[in-house]
Amino acid sequence: MVRVIAVSFCPQRCFNEGMSRPASRLLAFLELLQSRLVVDGASAANELGVSERTIRRYAVALHDIGIPVDGQPGAGGGYRLRAGTRLPPLMLSDEEAAATVFGLVLADQRGLSGAEGALTKIARVLPDRLTRRVQRLRDEVRLMGEPHATPASSETLLVITEAVRRKRALRIGYTRRDGTQSTREIEPLGLVARRGRWYVPARNRGSAEVRTFRADRIADAAIGEPAEPPEPGFDPVDHVVRMLASLPWAWEIEVLLDAPVEEIAARIPATMAELEPDGRRTRLTLRSDSLEWAAGALAGLGADFEVVRPDELREHLAQLAARLLAGSQPASRSLRAP
Repeated sequence: MVRVIAVSFCPQRCFNEGMSRPASRLLAFLELLQSRLVVDGASAANELGVSERTIRRYAVALHDIGIPVDGQPGAGGGYRLRAGTRLPPLMLSDEEAAATVFGLVLADQRGLSGAEGALTKIARVLPDRLTRRVQRLRDEVRLMGEPHATPASSETLLVITEAVRRKRALRIGYTRRDGTQSTREIEPLGLVARRGRWYVPARNRGSAEVRTFRADRIADAAIGEPAEPPEPGFDPVDHVVRMLASLPWAWEIEVLLDAPVEEIAARIPATMAELEPDGRRTRLTLRSDSLEWAAGALAGLGADFEVVRPDELREHLAQLAARLLAGSQPASRSLRAP
């Protein structure tokens, strides 16, 4: 269990004016250990401007505060950071910190529990030069064409992926759509993220039937006995897509696009809509629970179209058109006398 998480952003400072302070040199040595598989004592001493004896003291000091450092004496030896039960301070450059934050923003929007908390903690210790840029990233980044995510436990997802990797069964507590709860034995065959939710195609151990479970409805997942491998050619993504296509949707949408099928097919995934030629035009059929989302998706295809059904879609298209028109107008400015 990770008990301590600390993030430091001082690589450049540790190597210039701050190097006069022992604490800065200790952090610089920690960064060397994190960036290399093995750190040679003589090379580290030369880079940090200290003696090899001081490097040995740094290794002992890190070990004493719970950061496991192994020493390898002799030619070709050195020091390496051993994986432990505590996460040491992470030395991240500005670019690495931005990439970490960006990944957490996407994880949060994908519905991973814990992502928002980790993002908040990292944001607290960011240097001033990054704080506002990270806040803009959190505010502005959106996953296009996806509804609001349904949170799933990150720990549950880790257990599922471990079971898939090791070909093991899972014993889970599962909540059905109607709220009833049960305990099940399943053999997970994959983990698929689609439109804000996480799905687990799995073989039911009782019936051997392949079903699809929602990860956000899984609780108390525990790895069990060895499981049978999937059938040859089984594709978890294809299975989930076909399962979702068979579910009832709130709206079935049909439009005629003034463009050939080949042109439209390059702009919309085959898993999202069905395309058929209709003379020189294309007949597009898709299913959705949101007409607002469908209006945006159709507007993004870059082709004129005619709505066949449902009539309610026209109102959402009109609202979208009004917003786009308003946004295209120049901002009003007060005129000042020269």
